[in-house]
Amino acid sequence: MIPFIIGAFCAAAFFLLGAMLYDSNRFVTVEYRVRCRNLKRKYRFVMLSDLHNKRYGKHNERLLAAIDAQKPESILIAGDMLTSETPGRFEPALETTEALAEKYPVYYANGNHEYRMKTEAEHYGSGYRRYHESLVKKGVVFLENDSLLLPETGIRLYGAEIGKEYYQKLKRGKMTVSYLNGLLGKPSEGEYHILIAHNPDYFPAYAQWGADLVLSGHVHGGIMRLPFLGGVLSPALRLFPKYDGGLFCEGDSVMILGRGLGSHTIPIRIFNPGELIVVSLEPE
Repeated sequence: MIPFIIGAFCAAAFFLLGAMLYDSNRFVTVEYRVRCRNLKRKYRFVMLSDLHNKRYGKHNERLLAAIDAQKPESILIAGDMLTSETPGRFEPALETTEALAEKYPVYYANGNHEYRMKTEAEHYGSGYRRYHESLVKKGVVFLENDSLLLPETGIRLYGAEIGKEYYQKLKRGKMTVSYLNGLLGKPSEGEYHILIAHNPDYFPAYAQWGADLVLSGHVHGGIMRLPFLGGVLSPALRLFPKYDGGLFCEGDSVMILGRGLGSHTIPIRIFNPGELIVVSLEPE
């Protein structure tokens, strides 16, 4: 009996190791179609999040080719393209975003890693400033608690950069509509509001604020995914988080939560490949 148990344990360990190696080095393309109020015409974009300096090919050519194949009108980035633990080594994030900016309009909202590098320069040095300046020179538009109207579509893009108190481990801060109003202002009537907000935990507040569509990342799909249970662990160290990946609804608001393309700290993905998100918006 003991040899059987040992054999079964070893077989399971090898299986999980194989799954980890396989899923940690691939991505899948996932497409969502959303019917929208106040949208003037169809609009198709690619959403990226949580690359964390991952490379799919020497210069991310596999990822870039997959994006080109989707023929998007723009690229929306939901944060954490780089990793704050390696602030001086952001070449994969930089070269990938620069390559995209040569072909498409790129709209970029920071995640907690960019925010940390930006606000704690005494610890991280000038990494964020150099990264930001390089991308702005290439035409990347950063939405740092700011908005931008795309008049031909009726879409207003917002980028929320929330404070570090909303990224604490083991606890969830309380977010109010007044807090979001202070960051972003109140949504304008007659427009379709896309809010790029890295942390999905606050989707109910984003919906109450007035977001029609929320684009988020941060959770990495829960690191490992299990049948019927979904993602196992969130960055806040909560087991089986409610928002782990996919499409969620809150009243009239929709959130698309990408499972990200890379990883950090716990650098594994099991039954949880990276995701390239493609969104097609269609008028009601």
